[in-house]
Amino acid sequence: MSVWKRNSLRAVHKLNGFANKHILAKAPWKPSSKPFIHAAFWATSRTYRVWRFDVSASAKDKLVLALPKGRILEEVMPIVRGAGIEPEADFFDSKSRKLSFATNHENMEIIRVRSFDVATFVAFGAAHMGVAGADVLMEFDNPEIYAPLDLGIGYCRMSIAEPVELGQEDDPSTWSHVRVATKYPEITKKHFAARGVQAECIKLNGAMELAPAMGLCSRIVDLVSTGATLKANGLVEVETIAEITSRLAVNRTAWKTRPQEIGGWIERFREAIDAQAS
Repeated sequence: MSVWKRNSLRAVHKLNGFANKHILAKAPWKPSSKPFIHAAFWATSRTYRVWRFDVSASAKDKLVLALPKGRILEEVMPIVRGAGIEPEADFFDSKSRKLSFATNHENMEIIRVRSFDVATFVAFGAAHMGVAGADVLMEFDNPEIYAPLDLGIGYCRMSIAEPVELGQEDDPSTWSHVRVATKYPEITKKHFAARGVQAECIKLNGAMELAPAMGLCSRIVDLVSTGATLKANGLVEVETIAEITSRLAVNRTAWKTRPQEIGGWIERFREAIDAQAS
């Protein structure tokens, strides 16, 4: 084999490998399409050759399931296992720094991210499915996310709370303008706007209960489970905005392009939920 031909084949092999890893995994190919990689380069000073490779067989992405860190992860794992998905050992190793994990299914992997990031990964197609709270999905409110299943876990409520002394005399029906500290400004604005109340939202990512005591605002909107944290900080619930549970979220485009695969997993999760309820 000539030096020219050997170098040419090496270049094509490298480009083909790069394309499989970095291009095809991100390209919105339809199942019926035939993706090709065109490798073109100068082989000699005056010779131009083009090779065309059919890589459709290796272009199919692994299915990615995004799971949230924290308490919800512990609650959702029995359902995940009930659906027949078992992550690799590193997934359960608290010392592991990995965020992406293989499973017992060759064509599926799990990523572990923050709860709000689950919605982002699913909405933009980086994950095909995910588990996220209704609070996250309501706040994100992206049309690319479809939530076909209520998993019945992570129950809590999104509530408006204020200092106990204010709550003794306050009448929410008389509010015309409120300043609120919250992690959920979009939900809060929509809720108050529906009542004709102007809401000034101060975005906080934690320690919401401190805001009234520090003079930041008079009211907060936050998730409440038992109410113990509110009580410990001198606050009381005055109104419930929504009941919250965790949902199975699916990327709409992924479901359209891989209907049998995605639909099959939705049914497995549905069966796992029913099995737990019985």
